[in-house]
Amino acid sequence: MIEQLHNAGIKSEYAYVGGFASIALSLVSWLISRGKKNHSKAQSDRWGIFIGHWAPTFFAVGIALKLEEKK
Repeated sequence: MIEQLHNAGIKSEYAYVGGFASIALSLVSWLISRGKKNHSKAQSDRWGIFIGHWAPTFFAVGIALKLEEKK
């Protein structure tokens, strides 16, 4: 799968940017959700955690793509 992504032109830098963007999006979604009157604190935390879980996946794909680029 990583080889197919590499052959499609996806670079490791794109995955790293996606990882950092998901961290920022996690913070923004948590802050926006906290500001809504009809959402509880627990729901806000769930949104932040849900999006925050994307970052490690993007970083892992970035590392795999970097190894593929070195071949």
